[in-house]
Amino acid sequence: MTEPARPIRVLLADDEAMIRHGVRLILRHADGIDVVAEAADGYRAVEEADAHHPDVALVDIRMPGCDGLAAIRPLLALVPAPRVVMLTTFGDEENVLRALRDGASGFLLKDEGPQELISAVRAAAAGDAVLSPGVTGAVIARMLGGGLSGADGAAPRDERIARLTGREREVLAMLGEGLSNQDIAERLAIGIGTVKTHVGAILEKTGSTSRVQAALLAHRVGLRP
Repeated sequence: MTEPARPIRVLLADDEAMIRHGVRLILRHADGIDVVAEAADGYRAVEEADAHHPDVALVDIRMPGCDGLAAIRPLLALVPAPRVVMLTTFGDEENVLRALRDGASGFLLKDEGPQELISAVRAAAAGDAVLSPGVTGAVIARMLGGGLSGADGAAPRDERIARLTGREREVLAMLGEGLSNQDIAERLAIGIGTVKTHVGAILEKTGSTSRVQAALLAHRVGLRP
């Protein structure tokens, strides 16, 4: 008899008790997800993550004392390390970019619907990027507007892309679209294990610490499927 899959363990870090309460209620009614710990600042988030070993940490960017940005690297240094998804609001693109550069697995707007929240937790636990459609465009625009495009307006050259095989470039372009491993496997008619192998090679060759960083790189250099 096959044993049931272990529930996804979630840490919720937000200084607003009402936000934590609302998110907890949503996740409590989702199959296969358990909120195992909560925190009101970054220091406590790291302590709780070390004690409870969550698979996913939902972390507010702005918190008093130690904020979510300062907590990313300590969270990722834990063994095992959780997938860190930042909770954000419109207009916070600069901090979102910093979070992604520090290794966060993605970002989610606080006012997303219940199903989007549940899907984001499951996607992060599966190793997929979490990119809220409501802010992704603004983040990419800020990234490209910060001097990362070529002087003639063309996509910048990047030697890291030259290290990739043709198939890896295809997969990277699809990461840039926010596709999951399953989506990529179906589009390319290959096994999901093969997709994971390609993603691992992409991260290693490009020096990206997460799928999200790789996805932003795809946008930066103008890769398209």
